[in-house]
Amino acid sequence: MDADFGMKKIAWAQAHMPLHRMLRKRLEREQPFAGHRIGVALHLEAKTAVLILTLHAGGAELFVVGSNPWSTQDEIVAALAQQEGIHVRAQRGESERERLQHVERLVDFAPTVVVEDGGDVAVALAERGSEGSSALVGICEETTTGVERLHALARDGRLWVPAVAVNDARMKHLLDNRYGTGQSSWEAIMRATNLLIAGKTVLIVGYGWCGRGLALRAAGLGARVLVVDADPVKAVEAALEGYEVVMLPEGIAKADFVVTATGRSGVLDAEMLNHAKDGVLLANAGHFGYEIDLPGLEKASESVTEVRPEVHAYTMPDGRTLFAIGRGELVNLAAGDGHPVEIMDISFALQLLAVGHVISLAGELPPGVHPYPPELDAEVARMVLAKLAGEQTG
Repeated sequence: MDADFGMKKIAWAQAHMPLHRMLRKRLEREQPFAGHRIGVALHLEAKTAVLILTLHAGGAELFVVGSNPWSTQDEIVAALAQQEGIHVRAQRGESERERLQHVERLVDFAPTVVVEDGGDVAVALAERGSEGSSALVGICEETTTGVERLHALARDGRLWVPAVAVNDARMKHLLDNRYGTGQSSWEAIMRATNLLIAGKTVLIVGYGWCGRGLALRAAGLGARVLVVDADPVKAVEAALEGYEVVMLPEGIAKADFVVTATGRSGVLDAEMLNHAKDGVLLANAGHFGYEIDLPGLEKASESVTEVRPEVHAYTMPDGRTLFAIGRGELVNLAAGDGHPVEIMDISFALQLLAVGHVISLAGELPPGVHPYPPELDAEVARMVLAKLAGEQTG
């Protein structure tokens, strides 16, 4: 892939990431990560590359892998691979076996800090036991799914190191999960399908922070929004926001678009998809590509055809056709460029400060899942406010 093109994409992202530019100046001057090996398992696109280069500017050596084979952009991998002190193992479309092998190589790298999205590295470390993570001082996890996996490891007594729940920072879940997922998922769906959203019926499955953003932007585009959530409190919130709360079989029978955001496996299984109407478009906005049971749907269908880039048609024996966007993977990255640059500037600034936090407290934080430090949350918020104030007065 063209590394030069990758560098141009990275430069575009960096130009719109003022927090990173400010933090990079500090890190280049202070070199707080000198002597540290940082393992990174994230979605490998341009904004992530800015984070990686900023960590490197702070003195770190890095080993980088992708957290999802369909979010990796090969030109970004090629650009990063040219940088001395950054080791990259990732390729778009690699098999799950290959991806997990890369995770194992990251663990072999003996990182002192792990920055990840989804918890795969944490699980790999747990499988090796405490002796396999003697150099590690902390993990910084940025997704709901990953934080849940960390809590599960801690309950089982298998989390040997401190882990910071970056996802739980207010500046992360209030902004990234809501405004980032909301805008980027619909942008990817519209790019992939070239269809109008206004006037359509949209079913949002899961009304967490990501689901809230998906519903908000669907309504803003003129859709009729239906919501499903197993939590009755969240369902009441959705109803009071003006959305129609339905049961899943009822909603999928009405919907033109179905978007999942639960983090749960098999939410839309082949049996549930029997309720879907002809022509429905299915997309997943959750971390892992298992919310929609596409293998089961393929088994039940007569044929599967790619009808547009990242859109596959499943022809059913009863004559219906169901369309899946982005192979059921995280749609905003499988069929788009992920969250808006400015959103990831905030989220990755939280990550940068989290890395500094675990390094500065090495040996002091006990094993387990730690909340994101509120003072660092506030620091990022103040940086954003200063930037916004500058734009309004300048």
